[in-house]
Amino acid sequence: MVSRINIFALDGVPLVKPGDDLVEIIRDALIFSNERLQDDDVVVIAQKIISKAEGRIVSLNSVKPSSQAEALATKLEKDPRQIELVLQESKEIVRSKPGVVIVEQNLGLVMANAGIDRSNVVDQDNNHDEYVLLLPKDPDASCDLIRHAINERLGVKVGVIVNDSVGRAWRIGTTGHAIGVAGLPAVVDLRGELDMFGKELLVSEQAVADELASAASLLQGQASEGKPVVVIRGFKSDAEKQKATALIRDREMDMFR
Repeated sequence: MVSRINIFALDGVPLVKPGDDLVEIIRDALIFSNERLQDDDVVVIAQKIISKAEGRIVSLNSVKPSSQAEALATKLEKDPRQIELVLQESKEIVRSKPGVVIVEQNLGLVMANAGIDRSNVVDQDNNHDEYVLLLPKDPDASCDLIRHAINERLGVKVGVIVNDSVGRAWRIGTTGHAIGVAGLPAVVDLRGELDMFGKELLVSEQAVADELASAASLLQGQASEGKPVVVIRGFKSDAEKQKATALIRDREMDMFR
């Protein structure tokens, strides 16, 4: 394990629109910030700009709620159009109460509202519609594409994480976590290693991608900061490279379901 890492956010990232080239945006932001990527850097990208670039923006006026969505929205005191999208983006409802619905999202992530977000989504057509943002369809694949494009076009080999903010069943507040990973381990299995006193570790697994994602979210912020791309320098690991799906706990091991 390393004893020091450096972390910095890139300035000059514009508002992202569907179809934008994120690698070109990152290149321009590096120049604007007077920074260069190095081999083994980890580039952490906020989910919102991935979703925007991939066109995962939906006008609520285009959504026709089902009878199931209408009934659930009444119970939860929420917009039935958004509940319809939650149902479409989810495998099952895990818990719900007025104002909150926790689901297993189609990616296997257990989270509120299937990750659907209304904040920082602009009215693109100036028609006064309300827009929401869905999670990327395949964040791991998005990471892999960006990683290879950075290697080809910028000449460096980096790891890439797509991070999002999530609440936790046993803690107050949100923290960053990795929903997409490429080019680095997501989980480092420490079972079988010895602690400082020679005792064997039996259950320890380190969610390194989540830890890096959370560190990056401190600089990205949660509101109007406008710093969706963060570079982490100095992280080293010989562990196997994995996708973010390695972080998802098997259902039979999930004590909260």
